[in-house]
Amino acid sequence: MSVLKIIDLHVSIDDKEILHGVNLEIASGEIHAIMGPNGNGKSTLLSAIMGHPKYIVTQGSITLDGVNVLAMEVDERARAGLFLAMQYPQEISGVTNSDFMKAAINTRREKPIGLFQFARLLENSIEELQMSEDLAHRYLNVGFSGGEKKRNEILQMKLLEPKFALLDEVDSGLDIDALNIVANTINSLKSDAFGCLIVSHYERLFELVRPSHVHVLLRGRIIMSGGYEIIQRIDNDGYRWLSEFGEEAKEEETDSRIILGNCAIKESTSR
Repeated sequence: MSVLKIIDLHVSIDDKEILHGVNLEIASGEIHAIMGPNGNGKSTLLSAIMGHPKYIVTQGSITLDGVNVLAMEVDERARAGLFLAMQYPQEISGVTNSDFMKAAINTRREKPIGLFQFARLLENSIEELQMSEDLAHRYLNVGFSGGEKKRNEILQMKLLEPKFALLDEVDSGLDIDALNIVANTINSLKSDAFGCLIVSHYERLFELVRPSHVHVLLRGRIIMSGGYEIIQRIDNDGYRWLSEFGEEAKEEETDSRIILGNCAIKESTSR
């Protein structure tokens, strides 16, 4: 069993502290959901775990199986088994999807994957996610729709088989059919060797990918942890009821958008 442990994490960006002492422990085999109003630090948490250089950890620790994650570069964190599905995947012209994914797989292998083995793996995974057959030959995310970019992130996760996947609003931009496909792929990875931390605003995703733990992050702190009943309460009543716990939640509070950065307001999806 692997364990990702976060203790008293404080994170700042542009000299403004966003996270004010987050404590969280995720074990492989567990699915954790993080919910909360926009602009309260959910994406900041995922970016800090993965090592975005704009997010400065000023206090606290992150360890993976007892090893100091904060001492690792971003590529070292990926090789150690961390994976981030980005909220806003970037376009990289001149690098094909297949070349990018093959290189990423090989960074975690002692012996490079064989060409035919990789081709079969990629083809089968693209078929499972019901993506375009020409995806392997297209430049990474260039000309992709929002939904294609999100499915491409899940494709990378499936191929890399990380210890812990950090999924930042992978449901945004997906129609109901694509959401079901993405959810099925996440569920297919469930095992004692895989843990997942999912950020989303909507119950629909969590109906399909049932979390074992649910946390509410408000104003840079996890103020509540529990089970699926928290998601149902938020879906029914929004976040204002959290004032019962001594905090005033705002329904629509946003920060500026940056790469791997904070959440943007979305319209409610149809259910």
